[in-house]
Amino acid sequence: MNKLYLSLPLTAALLMGQGAPEGTHLTNLKKLTNGGQNAEAYWAPDGKRIIFQTTREPYGCDQIFVMNADGSDQHLVSTGKGRTTCAYFLKDNRHIVYASTHEAAEACPTPPDRSKGYVWGVFAGYDIYVADDTGKNPKKLTSTPGYDAEATVNFAQNKIVYTSLASGDLELWQMKPDGSGKKQLTKREGYDGGAVFSHDGKQIVWRATDPGNPKAMARYKELLKENLTEPMKMELFVSDAAGKKVQQLTKFGCASFAPTFTPDGKQIIFSSNKHNCDGRKFELYRINTDGSGLEQITNFGGFTSFPEFAPDGKTLVFATDYQTTQRYEFNIWTAAWKD
Repeated sequence: MNKLYLSLPLTAALLMGQGAPEGTHLTNLKKLTNGGQNAEAYWAPDGKRIIFQTTREPYGCDQIFVMNADGSDQHLVSTGKGRTTCAYFLKDNRHIVYASTHEAAEACPTPPDRSKGYVWGVFAGYDIYVADDTGKNPKKLTSTPGYDAEATVNFAQNKIVYTSLASGDLELWQMKPDGSGKKQLTKREGYDGGAVFSHDGKQIVWRATDPGNPKAMARYKELLKENLTEPMKMELFVSDAAGKKVQQLTKFGCASFAPTFTPDGKQIIFSSNKHNCDGRKFELYRINTDGSGLEQITNFGGFTSFPEFAPDGKTLVFATDYQTTQRYEFNIWTAAWKD
C-alpha cells in the first residue's frame, strides 16, 4: 500500500495534485441537497434517480427520499414513521427496498447513549421492506427477532445482500427480492455489514470488526448486548459472491467503511479516517481488490463518505459536509469521474 503518499506534508501533497479538495479524479461537482442530514445515496438502475436517507423537517429521524439525478423532485417514499436506513432500488427500476422500525413503534427509537462513545444503534425493530417506487404497498421481507438492515441490491444477479442478527451475531445474508432464498454468507464472530456487490455480482465487499484486534472484538461483544456497535474500528473485507475466499483489504486500526466497487470490479472506493484515526474527518480512498495501490481521492477536510458510481460509470455520488453552514449538516453531491 502507498503509505508514503498519505504521510507526505501538505506542501508535497499540493504538488502531487491534491491541492483541490476534490482531488484529481472528480470534476464538475454538483450539490443536490441543501441542509439537513443526507447520506447513503444510491442510483436507480437507469441512472435517472437517486434514493437516499435524510433527517429533515418535519421528521425527527432518518426517512427515505427519492430525487432526480439533478436533485429535483425530492420526496418521501418511506412511511414517515419510525426510523429508516439503507435504501436501494430493485432491478426493475419500479420498486425499492429499505430498513425501517415503523412496525415496532411509530416514534423514532431512542438514540444511543453517547456516554458510551460514538456508537450506532442496531435497533431490534429494524426489518427490511420492499415497496413500489412511490412508497406504496410496503411488504416486509424479514421477520426474525433482532436487527435486519443494510440491504443493497445487485442488478445483474437480482440479489439482495444485507446484515442480520438472525444467527445471534451480525452477519451478512443474501435473499431474493421477494424475501425468499435467505442464505447466511459470513460465519465469523464480529460485525459484518455495509456490504455491496460488484457490478457483475461476482464479488462482495463489506466492513467488519477486525478479527485480529482483540480489543475491538471485546468491545463489539460488550456493545452488542445493548443493541449497539462501534464503527470506529472497522476494516474492509472482500470475497466472492458466496462469502468464500475472504481477503482483508485494510488493516489501519481506524474506521474504514462505505465501500463500493469501480465499474470494472478491480478497485474499491471507500471512506476512512486513516489520516485522522479516532477522529471524525473522513476522506475517500481507492484500493485494488488485492489490497495494493492505496490512493487518497478527496481532500475536503471534513466528513466525506458513501460513494457509488452511476450505472454508466461516469458519475460518482457521495455525501459530505463540504461547504456546509450548520453543524451536523451533510449533503449529497455528484461529480464526474476521471482516471
